[in-house]
Amino acid sequence: MKIYTKTGDNGQTSLLNGTRVAKYHPNIEAYGSIDELNSNIGMLIHLCENYQSDDFDLLGEISKNLFSIGSALACEDPKEGEKYLNLKASDIEKLESAIDHFSKDLKELKNFILPGGGMPASQSHICRSVCRRAERRLLQLQEEEHSLILGYLNRLSDYFFVLARYLNFLDKREDIIWKS
Repeated sequence: MKIYTKTGDNGQTSLLNGTRVAKYHPNIEAYGSIDELNSNIGMLIHLCENYQSDDFDLLGEISKNLFSIGSALACEDPKEGEKYLNLKASDIEKLESAIDHFSKDLKELKNFILPGGGMPASQSHICRSVCRRAERRLLQLQEEEHSLILGYLNRLSDYFFVLARYLNFLDKREDIIWKS
């Protein structure tokens, strides 16, 4: 099977049910941002390979969850997308547990911090900002059925923020405090 079909050459693509839509359709924008986030997580996983800890195993699970979310968002009807969505409330709880775990080693945050530090932390900040965009794109769909996904993305961006700080902590780098 060839990877190229030439069917998108005119600026349209298909949703999972075969409906043709513009490549800037809100669903395409939403799952495109999810795909971009997932690609950035792939880089983050690579950058975290040298740490001798299972603190980063959740990243693989997050990647699978995002693929599920992207599949659900590729459906025109949110009810149809539910069959592709493997996300559960417990997935949000896992993010919260990881945030709490990372936070216990970090200094209390009293200032805004700038993205950066080491390469892994910087990549985590990129994931955070792409995740926030994916959240905004999801809100453009204005579907109440996406509330679980919205909650997950909201917590996920928090996770990436705290993970960035934790990675800098492991690398013995200080947070970069923003001063106006």
